[in-house]
Amino acid sequence: EMAAAVSNAGGLGIITGLTQNTPEKLAAEIKRCKEMTNKPIGVNLTFLPGFANPPYPEYIQAIIEGGVRIVETAGRSPEAYLPPLKAA
Repeated sequence: EMAAAVSNAGGLGIITGLTQNTPEKLAAEIKRCKEMTNKPIGVNLTFLPGFANPPYPEYIQAIIEGGVRIVETAGRSPEAYLPPLKAA
């Protein structure tokens, strides 16, 4: 709700990707957010150090399929994961 509210107010609402503990939950949250706003939203995807390895390709697919065009990254280098995002 916060991301949609920020976008509706003229800012860029950001969904924090890994707070949704599965790619399916992220996809559902993107869909829910898009139902609340027709403005752009973004997703933050944090690339954690090697001790935690979320299924990044699946999260990225959820972002792409959700039509999100803005992705902000944090943590380690996202370079290995950029090609599908850039191609979308």
